[in-house]
Amino acid sequence: MNANTAEYLLELRVPARADRMVVVRDTVRSAARFCGFDERTAQDIVLAVGEACQNVILHAYEGRGGGPILLDILDDADRMILRVTDFGPAVAPTAVQPRALHDLRPGGLGTYFIHALMDSADFGRSPTGVGNVLQMTKKKDPAI
Repeated sequence: MNANTAEYLLELRVPARADRMVVVRDTVRSAARFCGFDERTAQDIVLAVGEACQNVILHAYEGRGGGPILLDILDDADRMILRVTDFGPAVAPTAVQPRALHDLRPGGLGTYFIHALMDSADFGRSPTGVGNVLQMTKKKDPAI
């Protein structure tokens, strides 16, 4: 899949604050429905993006809420593409891994849920060299 062939739906830039997540959730739900997903799948996408944004708030900006979260949403013929970008310190992609469900301790399950709910989730450094990007995709037809 080439993201260059996808239709750009929107770019949303919000402060990394928990009280702004209602705007993110509403926007993602509307975009998912626009892309043709049913309500249950739209809610799964909302949950995955919400977990990604919470990770940005807690880890990239250490809960200070000072930095921005950039959300890009694209509509490809067979999938929805969502990119969550932060402008915090770069993190090695190998440091962002889901942990096993049986490893019971506070926190750390966000990446597990993201990988479970989305068809792909690729974490890396921003192409600009500042910050990090999580690109997630959700297939429109699970049989594809």
